[in-house]
Amino acid sequence: MKSITEFSQPTLQKFLAAKAALTAEGKTAEETMAAIGESMKLEGDKLKFIFAAGDLVVEQKAFKRVLVASIAEGEAAPAKYTKVEDNYYMIETMDMFKPMSAAAAPAAKGGARGGQRGGPGGGKNSGAPKSSPWGASPEEIAAKKKQSQLAAQAKKA
Repeated sequence: MKSITEFSQPTLQKFLAAKAALTAEGKTAEETMAAIGESMKLEGDKLKFIFAAGDLVVEQKAFKRVLVASIAEGEAAPAKYTKVEDNYYMIETMDMFKPMSAAAAPAAKGGARGGQRGGPGGGKNSGAPKSSPWGASPEEIAAKKKQSQLAAQAKKA
């Protein structure tokens, strides 16, 4: 697959507004295409691509960008792409970029290391997350000291 171009959300919204305004004035499709080509400084294939991308996102409000790609002969089209004429268009929506849940983030982020520095099982950041961004509370410190004292006594015995 070869990426041809992409159109960002602001560019496509500007295009859709201009197209709606020209259509409301009663302009023909050819006049609309020429006027948008002049105002947005697009010509040739790029103008054809933005019209196709605009038709795909006209009903969508929450999208990030539209990617335009071509696929080589014999290559399978990716699932998220829509074919328009000879090219493939993918609409990147905002929900594609939602953050992962807190439980899934460490496993996906760092694999066996858990996404922390210091290697497996060691380092400053290994262990449970802090309950407060300012460090442990006095009660937590006292409980930790008591645990370490009990562990030391058990080791001696």
